[in-house]
Amino acid sequence: MKTTLVVIPAFREEASVGDIVRRVRAAGFACVVVDDGSPDHTAARAREAGAIVLQLPVNLGIGAALRCGFRYALAHGYTGVVQCDADGQHAPEEIPRLVAEAEARGSHLLIASRFVDGSGEYDLHRARRFAMSLLSRLAHRRGGVKVHDTSSGFRVINEPLLSEFARDYPAHYLGDTFEVLVASGKAGYRVDEVPADFMQRSTGEPSSGTLSSVFKIVRVGVSAMVGIGPTFTPIDLAGDRVDDRPADRSTA
Repeated sequence: MKTTLVVIPAFREEASVGDIVRRVRAAGFACVVVDDGSPDHTAARAREAGAIVLQLPVNLGIGAALRCGFRYALAHGYTGVVQCDADGQHAPEEIPRLVAEAEARGSHLLIASRFVDGSGEYDLHRARRFAMSLLSRLAHRRGGVKVHDTSSGFRVINEPLLSEFARDYPAHYLGDTFEVLVASGKAGYRVDEVPADFMQRSTGEPSSGTLSSVFKIVRVGVSAMVGIGPTFTPIDLAGDRVDDRPADRSTA
């Protein structure tokens, strides 16, 4: 029985997405690429490599693309999702280990981390690393979660948290990572972190430069301190709701 689907949000990643899809499939997982209104051949390259492709009519941002993927997973009977980038930073070969770790720990959200013992070397500007360390401390204070890599987009999301992400998922920078991390902790979901190897982007340009990223990190940190962010159904209530939800077990 299928349980876990790999969801890959992509925008202008025609040079790398095909390779990522082939490696995901070689690891034994079905995958959905959500093309976020790319003006290039991202969708075609993903489809040629064997992915299911969902195409958004315009660029709506990573949060909207992910929510689309999460809803697809639930509608097709999956109970877990692995989020993986299309730019080559995340190694699909790590996915079986991450899924197994999440199952063994009972994780609702498992973060693949660049910054814990056992992780590979990852080059990050000092200012950005410092700002992210502040977010890590803030996530612990506001959400009760101990996670070093609060902005990692390589992770496993399992039910009943997956249904919460499909219902209410921020679309702005760090809303899809840090803010949902804090909200998950507040609502009592189990959040874990494990080391993983990350690569620098193989193609393309990052969505934000260093100074822009630091500014956005500070802004989202202030929002967290004053209690602005998504709110998820507490775990003791969400489990009952998911158990009652009829599942569509149609083949992807």
